[in-house]
Amino acid sequence: MTDTPAVTAARIEVERQRGQLLDTVHELQARLAPRTLASDAWSKAKNKGADLAEDAVDAVKARPVAVGGVAAALGLFLARAPIRDAAVKIYDAVTSRRDTKDDPAALNNHDQPEPPAPEGPLAERVPAITETAT
Repeated sequence: MTDTPAVTAARIEVERQRGQLLDTVHELQARLAPRTLASDAWSKAKNKGADLAEDAVDAVKARPVAVGGVAAALGLFLARAPIRDAAVKIYDAVTSRRDTKDDPAALNNHDQPEPPAPEGPLAERVPAITETAT
């Protein structure tokens, strides 16, 4: 049985279409492979990170004083405990040096006698003044 030219042309067209369909299927398999998807995601993430970094650099160039203030505030916030400890140590060192320098007996302050009580017309008011001062 001999095929007519129309049937032969149709068979050729079917084979051509089948070949295109198989090429498309192979291309989709390559695009949807896990390795390809992971590689594409990584590339997009790197590009997005680079864009964000570039925007950050532009923002710093536009407002360096504001960014410096924010960075300083953040640094102080993060280092607040060590800064507090250092300030306490410095204060303790300064006050203990001043006490021993001005009055060597200041360390034994509890051994000194009480000053004599005042006499005269103000004697009644002095205890009230000293009690409110302490």
